[in-house]
Amino acid sequence: MAESVILKDPDVLNGIPCFRGTRVPFKNLIDYLEGGQSLADFLRQFPTVSREAAIQALEEAKESLFAGLAIRARTL
Repeated sequence: MAESVILKDPDVLNGIPCFRGTRVPFKNLIDYLEGGQSLADFLRQFPTVSREAAIQALEEAKESLFAGLAIRARTL
């Protein structure tokens, strides 16, 4: 897999996971989508985040979730 687009750096927003090269928290994207707004709305509001980065971040989050679920299933 390519380098993660989400970076957790203690020197950037006190370690809040952000899109690499920005100060835009990944949580903002999740909040937009949970609130019923579109990816296009998010990208208009945060132009420093590319569409490709947003989609890759969602893919990384999905893979992380599935990996966590698989680990939990094995321990049951």
